[in-house]
Amino acid sequence: MAFEFLQPVSENIVNYVESLSNQSLGKKVVMHTSTDFPNLDLCSLALICVNENRGAALTNEDFSFDSFRKQFYTLYPGNWQKSIADLGDVVAGESLTDTYFVIKTICEALIKKKIIPIIIGGSQDLTFAMYRAYDHLEQMVNLVAIDNQFDFAKENGKESNGYLSKIIVEEPTNLFNYSNIGYQTYYNSQEEIDLAEKLYFDAFRLGEIIKNPAVVEPVFRDADLISLDLQAVKSADSGNNVSFFPNGFDGREICLLARYAGISDKVSAFGIFNHLYSSNEFHLIAQIIWYFIEGHHYRSLEYPFEDKSNYLKYIVLVEEEELVFYKSNRSERWWIEISIKNKYNKTTNHTLLPCTHEDYLAACQDEIPERWWKAHRKSYL
Repeated sequence: MAFEFLQPVSENIVNYVESLSNQSLGKKVVMHTSTDFPNLDLCSLALICVNENRGAALTNEDFSFDSFRKQFYTLYPGNWQKSIADLGDVVAGESLTDTYFVIKTICEALIKKKIIPIIIGGSQDLTFAMYRAYDHLEQMVNLVAIDNQFDFAKENGKESNGYLSKIIVEEPTNLFNYSNIGYQTYYNSQEEIDLAEKLYFDAFRLGEIIKNPAVVEPVFRDADLISLDLQAVKSADSGNNVSFFPNGFDGREICLLARYAGISDKVSAFGIFNHLYSSNEFHLIAQIIWYFIEGHHYRSLEYPFEDKSNYLKYIVLVEEEELVFYKSNRSERWWIEISIKNKYNKTTNHTLLPCTHEDYLAACQDEIPERWWKAHRKSYL
């Protein structure tokens, strides 16, 4: 059983929840306790805490997630109908590889049940284990990282700084696209920036998103796996004053991005990493997860398209290329059609790439949308 590796929530938390208001989130979550395991057939989302930091070259001390749970359970839920389970903790294995195996096994089992695992790490290399959970799910993976760095380069023995290279290189290669949200140029070498461009990955600088957060909503709409590095949040808002980051997203912006992730019909796994187990950061993590769940409640279930009668179709001719756009009558969100070449059997499949209204307007001005161009070029790699 995939869930035999999970340790139950502490008795301290069980007793704490008993003292909370009946309207609090703690009274709405079903917990894995020493005497009971949640009925997963009734759950839509599952919280799992992972005490594993060796990927960040840190000693694996016996940290407790009780502080996080107290912050999260004290919050009040929205008008949510989805059931949430707290499956407890994953304790670090004998080796880092052992922990990866446990996370992969648990996430795969949950995704197969159409339950979204919400992983609270731990170092960000645990994203690699979550990605490997898709190995037997017969699908390509779109990974979105909210991060101030690309994490191509392993430095000072830190797997968390090089996990993306492992994802790109190691078999099986399930990665279709990687998108970085909020990178800060001075934390990335020019070689890394050039590599992201060469591989036709999507990358959005911090300033670009702060100016217009809606520009990345289509990126989240097309994602399967979201990895959030808490170091992408400026220290004044995260509370991380040990590894000080003067610039980054503020608390409101990071919660907005979490809501974009939750509202995506396609996102099936979400992870938050690289925090310092501090009470200040747990305040923010609790609210990030709250906004992710809030977004999940408001999913419009527009993906994949089953009936195109609910969409308006627009055809735009750009540089002798016929671009086909669809606009939802319900949410007013936009998609653009793209042809994917299968290099093995020489066939062409048509799929829909989320985009913005601005992409359509740009096409009307004879400009090919950048995300369409990158996806089109990638199909020939």
